[in-house]
Amino acid sequence: MAIGTFSYPLPANEPVLSYGPGSKEKEALKATLKKLKAEEIDVPMYIGGEEVRTGKKTSMHPPHEIKHTLGYFHNGDESHVRQAIDAALAAKQAWADMSWESRAGIFLKAADLIATKYRTYMNGTTMLAQSKNAYQAEIDAACELIDFLKFNVHFLSEIYKQQPVSGPGMHNRMEYRPLEGFVLAVTPFNFTAIGGNLPTSAAMCGNVVVWKPANTQVYSAQMFMRILKEAGLPDGVINLVYVDGPTLGKVCFSHKEFA
Repeated sequence: MAIGTFSYPLPANEPVLSYGPGSKEKEALKATLKKLKAEEIDVPMYIGGEEVRTGKKTSMHPPHEIKHTLGYFHNGDESHVRQAIDAALAAKQAWADMSWESRAGIFLKAADLIATKYRTYMNGTTMLAQSKNAYQAEIDAACELIDFLKFNVHFLSEIYKQQPVSGPGMHNRMEYRPLEGFVLAVTPFNFTAIGGNLPTSAAMCGNVVVWKPANTQVYSAQMFMRILKEAGLPDGVINLVYVDGPTLGKVCFSHKEFA
């Protein structure tokens, strides 16, 4: 068993790109927007290791161009919420047993993927489905989300360092563990970064999560979920479902494993 002390220094804030006239980032973003608008995507729920499609679809449209269709997402019901909970609980022990450094590495990789390979896609999906301009999307879907992931790792390392004082003839020690059961993350329509931070901050600490984004934020949420999977997030740690609030609450709040 390898043993080492991992410390993640306080990161610098992600630099905000200007998207000024003639800039490389502006041209790259325009190309991505054109690509995204040219296709209608079919968005499944992500439950365990499965992409779940129900056939009950809701269309996604830019609020500023309501006649254009970006794609469709598949609506779930109570059974899918239960499936998501079961998948989370099945993944719980292995995820909790993973070293926190290994868990942190997944989210740091996700931050790097957003900063590079998928920056224009996180910004583009946010611009199209949430009607933000390039600068608003940049500071939200790229920079703030990257900062959440990196700063959370740093401050988690600081939390784990906190130990009680030991008196004469005794040695006190505190061990940190995840919550019992599963965590529910319900995220808003207006900030992609919040949509990413609520499920990942809990997961980073070893918890398993059922995540329901607002319907108008599904387009960017599914993009982030795909990035997490590419970064190495194990199946079942975060389960992304699209159901209405009352249905979600009815199942989750009455479940004996709700954290």
